[in-house]
Amino acid sequence: MAGLIVLKPGIDWMATGGLFNWALEFLISRLSDRQTADRLQEIVDNELGSVWIHELPPEAQVEIVRHWRQRLVAAGEQELPESEHKADAIRHLQELVDATYSAAYDGSDDWTRMTLSTAPCQRYRTALPRHCSPDASPRLHRSPGTG
Repeated sequence: MAGLIVLKPGIDWMATGGLFNWALEFLISRLSDRQTADRLQEIVDNELGSVWIHELPPEAQVEIVRHWRQRLVAAGEQELPESEHKADAIRHLQELVDATYSAAYDGSDDWTRMTLSTAPCQRYRTALPRHCSPDASPRLHRSPGTG
């Protein structure tokens, strides 16, 4: 079964059920909002296969994005089992991190959310996320009608 994380309408990330669950389990012990952590645990335990991040409390959204950006890929490299598919799984986790930038979480210290502009990658002053690179192929699933 596949899993779906919707960061905001039109920007989502699909993965195998195992990688989806792992991305949520990564958060559960780290979140300070226990109600949100319990909700994520329920999704994993009941194999519900989807979560809408934009429907969670704003403080939880900020914390989720911060944890994913700061540690998700490194944790995957350390914790996912060695297999012929590990490199692909790590790349896919990076795509989830990249999606947080496409979803207009600006990454500033105050973690305010920005609206998408027609040139969303111009706002990054340091290293650009991979999806902003001029030679990068589209990496994110966008719902029909979102551009």
